[in-house]
Amino acid sequence: MSEVKISAEPRTEFGKGGARRTRRAGKVPAVLYGHGEKPKHIALPAREFAAAIRKGGANQLFAIEVSDGTQVLALPKAIQRDPIKDTFEHIDLLLVRRGEKVTVEVPVQLTGDAAKDTLIVHDHDTLTVTAEATKVPDHLEASIEGLEAGTQVTAADVELPAGVELVADPELSVAAVTAAPTAEQLEATLPETEATPVEAEVAEGEAAEGAETPAAEGEETPAEGRTEA
Repeated sequence: MSEVKISAEPRTEFGKGGARRTRRAGKVPAVLYGHGEKPKHIALPAREFAAAIRKGGANQLFAIEVSDGTQVLALPKAIQRDPIKDTFEHIDLLLVRRGEKVTVEVPVQLTGDAAKDTLIVHDHDTLTVTAEATKVPDHLEASIEGLEAGTQVTAADVELPAGVELVADPELSVAAVTAAPTAEQLEATLPETEATPVEAEVAEGEAAEGAETPAAEGEETPAEGRTEA
């Protein structure tokens, strides 16, 4: 994965108030740590960081140039998002060096189409692997092409690029192929619905209107109207 150059500024304000002011200025609070160095608090441009993550994924490698002259390579270790605004709240960045191996979680994508009348259950959508910091893949692939119901795809079946090693259990289930339910099976699983009180009242009213009721004693029916002599 190619690195993305991004500028940063040292951050001197801390706490919730300082973080809010940083975000209002269009930046994301972040911290750089690793290699036994003292954590360094910085602010990253929110739009540039978001664009890089959208393109390269959560394991995007950043070449960070801080305005105080610091230049480092770093990988996102933890990203906090606002669940409502879908904005970045805070980022933990792990310092790395070229040639250094890191352990990361990489997304797994299923490719191909399983056999007809099957369903795919994706049990794990990421796998833990080790790779050189500058060569972390943005995703891994596992083929389900033509797989029949009852087949299981494990971590060992996932294709690993050169230099990438599996850390997860090779027998870990990534996906399972199951038989798709028939229309009859789906219908059998649907709960029986009972009429609501309002629906029942309406139904009773419609039945009452449609029924013929005998005329009360001494009361004329429409057919018994008076005729003039």
